[in-house]
Amino acid sequence: MDRDANARQAKIELVAVTKSFPESDKPAVNSLDLQVRTGEFLVLLGESGCGKTTTLKMINRLLEPTSGEIKISGWNILNEDPVMLRRRIGYVVQGIGLFPHMTVGENVGIVPALMGWEKIKIAARTEELLELMGLPPAEFVDRVPAELSGGQQQRVGVARALAAEPNIMLMDEPFGALDPLTRDNLQAEFKQIQKRLELTVVMVTHDMMEAVLLADRIAVMRDGTILEIGEPAQLMRNATEEYTSALLSAPKEQARQLAKLMDGDKASD
Repeated sequence: MDRDANARQAKIELVAVTKSFPESDKPAVNSLDLQVRTGEFLVLLGESGCGKTTTLKMINRLLEPTSGEIKISGWNILNEDPVMLRRRIGYVVQGIGLFPHMTVGENVGIVPALMGWEKIKIAARTEELLELMGLPPAEFVDRVPAELSGGQQQRVGVARALAAEPNIMLMDEPFGALDPLTRDNLQAEFKQIQKRLELTVVMVTHDMMEAVLLADRIAVMRDGTILEIGEPAQLMRNATEEYTSALLSAPKEQARQLAKLMDGDKASD
């Protein structure tokens, strides 16, 4: 198998993956099987402690599995250097983690610089990404994070994750700390970017509406394993598990309340 050619597929496979911690008497992730298709936006959904973030972190080896296999494009990631693996996978977290002493341009270009890209190529890629994220380079490239709003910082964080041209993005509550309007705008913009670049995305969220609106498929997790997986509309209409129905009841109730409110406004016209 040609690894470089196959890498374009960006398929993620977890086979019987378990992660145990010494301080716990039960696994955080328990014999989990999962396939994420090339170009798919998959959301891991569930209550706190169900194993979502642990699963995400094992995909780029921020945590090592206790047992099982994790493959990207058919290759076992345990046979790779973990630092090099992380450099070719985008990673976005809620806290953003921008380096405060670096400019926006330096933050965006840090991974390509570590990978040995030429300065002119880094500058061009940084400019391209800032434009993509709605941050005009002439205005933002020399700013430092303290001079940015929360939404602008999050945009820079996404740009940095995209800088080395990854075909996989891992996202852990990436929009959770933003105000509702900024969050909605950035969610919609990132979904467009994901489709345009054909990124394979795995995202962790507690926000049921976010999961429904962004995901191609939702994997509902409970007690360290996947309870149910399917397209959002399918799970909302025909969930086979009572837990899934309860979990996804919030978006349905919000839709009902909104419809009721709008009907009331019509009646008063």
